[in-house]
Amino acid sequence: MYRSNTCGELRLSDAGKEVTLAGWVQRTRKMGGMTFVDLRDRYGITQLVFNEAVDAQLCERANKLGREYCIQVTGTVSERESKNKNIPTGEIEIIAKQLNILSESATPPFTIEDNTDGGDDIRMKYRYLDLRRPAVRKNLELRHRMTIIIRNFLDSKNFIEVETPILIGSTPEGARDFVVPSRMNPGQFYALPQSPQTLKQLLMVSGFDRYFQIAKCFRDEDLRADRQPEFTQIDCEMSFVDQEDVISLFEDMARCLFKEVLNVELPEKLQQMTWHEAMRRFGSDKPDLRFGMEFVELMDVLKTGSFAVFDQAEYIGGICVPGCADYTRKQLDQLTDFVKRPQVGAKGLVYIKYNADGTVKSSIDKFYDAETLQKVKEKMGANDGDLVLILSGDKTNKTRTQLCTLRLEMADRLGLRDKKKFECLWIVDFPLFEWSDEEQRLMATHHPFTMPNPDDIPLLDSHPEQVRAKAYDFVCNGIEVGGGSLRIHDSKLQAKMFDILGFTPERAMAQFGFLINAFKYGAPPHAGLAFGLDRFVSIMAGLDSIRDCIAFPKNNSGRDVMLDAPGELDPKQLEELQLKVDLRQE
Repeated sequence: MYRSNTCGELRLSDAGKEVTLAGWVQRTRKMGGMTFVDLRDRYGITQLVFNEAVDAQLCERANKLGREYCIQVTGTVSERESKNKNIPTGEIEIIAKQLNILSESATPPFTIEDNTDGGDDIRMKYRYLDLRRPAVRKNLELRHRMTIIIRNFLDSKNFIEVETPILIGSTPEGARDFVVPSRMNPGQFYALPQSPQTLKQLLMVSGFDRYFQIAKCFRDEDLRADRQPEFTQIDCEMSFVDQEDVISLFEDMARCLFKEVLNVELPEKLQQMTWHEAMRRFGSDKPDLRFGMEFVELMDVLKTGSFAVFDQAEYIGGICVPGCADYTRKQLDQLTDFVKRPQVGAKGLVYIKYNADGTVKSSIDKFYDAETLQKVKEKMGANDGDLVLILSGDKTNKTRTQLCTLRLEMADRLGLRDKKKFECLWIVDFPLFEWSDEEQRLMATHHPFTMPNPDDIPLLDSHPEQVRAKAYDFVCNGIEVGGGSLRIHDSKLQAKMFDILGFTPERAMAQFGFLINAFKYGAPPHAGLAFGLDRFVSIMAGLDSIRDCIAFPKNNSGRDVMLDAPGELDPKQLEELQLKVDLRQE
């Protein structure tokens, strides 16, 4: 037996017991004839004591222990004289009698502590050491707990967990696929699933009316803090339901998670906001409602023929930043530089400072009189002491997106995005299609199987861009955590959808024939939803990135620096796959 107890469970009530612990050396301290060792395992830290006066040889061995040595110790639980109230085991220590070094350790490249001295790259290279840090371990423990709660909840609602294939056919619509060559079928390729979308729809045709899966998904896309090339979805599908059935059930699941994990009570009914309203008020389909600064359109007030920039704009909008009229010229210049960054793309920034003493100072003083600036104040709902920031542009949604970025930047500067506060809502009534400048055609906003709003079906022939989707996203604190839609189950409507998206009948059959054929055999009305597990865990853990709630994540270049992947294939492997690699630039 390597251990009788873990390093996190012994208490003062265990005093006098002989125990055996095993774990890693966190640190050692020599004080006179005594050596103290902090022993760590997954469950906590326990202090070991080696007394030179009792066993000089044992104490000498303890003095040679280095950081991260893996050891086994037997001894007696004793009350500590100098107690540590910061850890659960801080009232006891182990008076060591035996020491067994299970494995020596090289000096770690960074400290295995919550506040480590290791940067991102070095920690990712030695991820197996990084995972020993309690802060990272707790994230994975949280992830485990959440998946257990999710499985139990869905099981209680009659969902059945079904595993779908990882090697499937490629579906070029949407994000880029990761492809896998087939040795037994030369020149042909599998794709890794971006989601189990069509497969779960087939399960509905099969009569599995409530399916779920904690599914691995893959997308070959550019990375950022909330994206990884491989990620995990809580993937669900239901038959004989409408939109409100799905929203109600998964709202209950979210409520259950927040209550059991964080003891946070979500409202009895979450707000639903249409896509158009979200764009109008916040310039985003995932608005952060933890703070105000809603957009106010100022076209009627500022399009007066006085200022050419505004007169030529398709959209003029502003946000009111409470209590910031005292912003200095330097701070305002910094904000102007911020909105001009390529990532934001605005041409400039207009400000109006409604000072606490009632005076007004603005970057457009010479174009507008005091009466007009007062109208802006009234329309913005501003008070003395507030700062109004205004953007304009020749494309409404593009300018709203820029104003959204500015709104979030101001919230960050003012500390308004409290990670312990949670504001959740549903975004509904998305556009069914969106225009792609790259493809020069309409694309499905979500995917080609999304049900149009029945009220808008007549518009499919005349104005498809105006058609709303029966789709819904779950948003928390400005992050899209999950989304789904009602699915098309009528073959004729699905054929029309393919036609609008530019699919010939032959291409549609070649790519999705298995689904089209399945729908000939009594497809039920069905709908689904998928939550991003990584994002959900990161919100619960208060993280800025999903990487620290994934055991072995990729870096921002999509590389696993620990495994040094992706890498080149051996020539023999390429030969078996009948592939040649040509890296020449055209």
